[in-house]
Amino acid sequence: MGYWVFMLVMVLLMPLVMLFTGRAFAKNAPKKINSLYGYRTAMSMKNQDTWQFAHRYFGRLWYRCGLVLLPVSLAVMCFALGKGESTVSRLGSALCIVQLVVLLAAIAPTERALRRTFDKDGNRKNA
Repeated sequence: MGYWVFMLVMVLLMPLVMLFTGRAFAKNAPKKINSLYGYRTAMSMKNQDTWQFAHRYFGRLWYRCGLVLLPVSLAVMCFALGKGESTVSRLGSALCIVQLVVLLAAIAPTERALRRTFDKDGNRKNA
């Protein structure tokens, strides 16, 4: 049971980080463009407008993904309750891989939205 609780905590970390970080980025992006934290890609760091747009978009996306992943992860881990350590390990590992893929997959739509909204120099496109 102790191992299952440990794996549950580990599996819920990524969705919780996505929820809280997503909410924070959507509401309040880092004020200044920096190379330490935030959604840092070449396009998002062109200027303050692209920086704010990328964080708002990416934050909303991560928040929604976290809302979906949290109950799904919890349900899958509840299925493993009472099972052996190897089953719990396999399910937990598979969940972490799926969560990581979702976490990274959010980059592609954000970059597409940036390219749709801004030109290559970071200026807003005319509607």
